[in-house]
Amino acid sequence: MLTFIHTADIHLDSPLRNLPAYEGAPVDVIRGATRMAFDQLVDSAVQRSVDLVLISGDLYDGDWQDYNTGLYFASRMARLREAGIPVCIITGNHDAASRMTRVLKLPDNVHLFPSDRPGTIVLEELGVAVHGQGFAAPAVRSNLAAQYPDARPGYFNIGMLHTCATGREGHEPYAPCSLDDLRARGYQYWALGHVHQREILCEDPPVIFPGNIQGRHIRETGPKGCMVVSVDGSGPPEMAFLRLDRIRWERVEVDVEDADDAYDAVSKSCAAALGCLSENGGRPMAARLVLSGRSAAHDALSGDPEKWLNQLRLDLFDAGGGSLWLESVEMRTLLPADREGIPDGPVGELLEIAGQAAADPTLAAEMAAVISDLFKKVPKPVRDALELPGLDTPESLSELAAEVRPLLLRRLIGRGGDG
Repeated sequence: MLTFIHTADIHLDSPLRNLPAYEGAPVDVIRGATRMAFDQLVDSAVQRSVDLVLISGDLYDGDWQDYNTGLYFASRMARLREAGIPVCIITGNHDAASRMTRVLKLPDNVHLFPSDRPGTIVLEELGVAVHGQGFAAPAVRSNLAAQYPDARPGYFNIGMLHTCATGREGHEPYAPCSLDDLRARGYQYWALGHVHQREILCEDPPVIFPGNIQGRHIRETGPKGCMVVSVDGSGPPEMAFLRLDRIRWERVEVDVEDADDAYDAVSKSCAAALGCLSENGGRPMAARLVLSGRSAAHDALSGDPEKWLNQLRLDLFDAGGGSLWLESVEMRTLLPADREGIPDGPVGELLEIAGQAAADPTLAAEMAAVISDLFKKVPKPVRDALELPGLDTPESLSELAAEVRPLLLRRLIGRGGDG
């Protein structure tokens, strides 16, 4: 029986991005999230007595701030050496950008592939041949897989490659290749890296992106970890996903159509976030709340978003026991269809016009023509500073009118956004 761990895109000591600092946020957990995830990987490798660990690129996150990142990694490799576990590593685009990486001496159980050509590491005692090539530069546009050697007969052949495959949204097109390119080598497993979302490109043979081990921003949602692969020689490899992340990123969709007011909308949002926290096993979670629906709370929420953002932070911290961090809130609510709540008199008339402009293309077009003439008379430096391009189109003016309405309501009649 052969058991190995396939991981990639560790990005040691990479900061978690776009997380606002506010009272009660789990700062210590956030600072050490990538290390804690990697510690769990090493612990799991030792506890499971795996035979091999594969790291398919982007171990680091570019140049280190100091040598502590490298010293930390070397100490964890020493622990694996004590457990008799070899480690195979290819460099990725972020590793190639690091100058310090080239001078770090690692324990002798660590095998680093060359970056100028494909290499093969044969582990005789395991009956394994591992093939790979690292990145020599931060941007590699050529098809590295096309030059990999054919499978070695009598061995379990593993290919390691840092690649975009046929292209993935949000990832640079590095070392592109097709499934046919990979299958042609005749390997029994392909350990890929570079793409941060876990994905099985092929099951026979397995061609796997394990994803990164710790999400770093809201575009990296859901469970993160590595693959544990077992081979018994009589069938295809068995694969299991091992969760490692210490902070989970999630987008939480909240329908507040039935909310009576802004406080009710906040309550429904907290309940949805707490439900997601429970589903994720209670591990610390950074959430983006997306509020939607035709709601009576629309005016209050949109009229004073900062107030309700902080109310959500307070309520989530209290209800989540310090395990919930609010990354941001997207307000996508709309006015109720019956447009109730508009006051009588001049204020109501003004709000009605704003509402009509948001829904009536003809009125919006008429307003666009007037605003376009006015806008042309504004000095260019002022126009640039306003950052309001496209006001001469009905579509952009409709969007602006929808945003302006709750602000008008708050300013003109003094409703402090309390629903």
